[in-house]
Amino acid sequence: MNPSSLKIFSGQSNPALAKEICDYIGVELGQADVINFPDGESFVRINENIRGADVFIIQSTNNPANQNLMELFIMIDAARRASANRITAVIPFYGYARQDRKDQPRVPITSKLVANLLVSSGANRVLTVDLHAQQIQGFFDIPVDHLYASPVLFEYLKDIDTSNLTLFSPDIGGMKMASAYATMLKTPLGFIAKRRTSAETVEAISLVGETEGRDILLIDDMTETAGTLCAAAKLLKENGAKSVMAAVSHGVLNDLGYERLAKGDIDQLITTNTTTVEQRAGVPITVLSVAELLGEGIKRIHNNSSVTGLFDIKGF
Repeated sequence: MNPSSLKIFSGQSNPALAKEICDYIGVELGQADVINFPDGESFVRINENIRGADVFIIQSTNNPANQNLMELFIMIDAARRASANRITAVIPFYGYARQDRKDQPRVPITSKLVANLLVSSGANRVLTVDLHAQQIQGFFDIPVDHLYASPVLFEYLKDIDTSNLTLFSPDIGGMKMASAYATMLKTPLGFIAKRRTSAETVEAISLVGETEGRDILLIDDMTETAGTLCAAAKLLKENGAKSVMAAVSHGVLNDLGYERLAKGDIDQLITTNTTTVEQRAGVPITVLSVAELLGEGIKRIHNNSSVTGLFDIKGF
């Protein structure tokens, strides 16, 4: 690796993760001013020479999603106009991934729009973690390195007692992911059927799987309002579950999510730092770091080597 040609910059969405990634790689975080004007406009100034450099810009698109996304576009444009050789948008959490299809009349496919805007702003490559829908990779006309948080989560989960554990998907759509975890942990598998009544409210209707006296682990890719997880946990406990944990790749929690978690249906939430996760009293959250995963991805992209090995899970 040539550290002099590798430059890593961070937006304002998750600077702590960016610093942790730089510490892992062994480079300094790039010097840049990223500020907001009083009217909300973003302003970026890169304060070092990046001509001919391999530039990585780390920015998740969590709340405030539009602000963070616009900030990312502007940082990419600034790097392009400063003659960077290659610009990789490192998006640990790609926030518009849920708007990936036209499932109602007269609605946009915003995931595709964001992909177009990233390319138009000057990104040559994208590095991201656990897209809500994997086919979003096809929305881009540039290379996309799509990593999974499963090696990080499994490294933690492999040490828990699985003798009384049943793994559940909180909805039918997450069965493939849940099945992979159940195989790794060698546990029984179940799923819950849900009905979404609004953007913030979910009703768990029925379940399939063993629950009586069992410890339950729910697996999902993300949680925001915790509606799906808490509805699932409530139904599981009504059906005799002894305890309910949940593991999600992205803990994009808002105030409503924290309120629901504080009620105690979820005994522990395990997530990663793809977004900044606030620790609050009475809310049992364990945050795992994806800095090594992303740092290794950045190193391999910089060296033009394969990232396939990052999908391997130790001990499996």
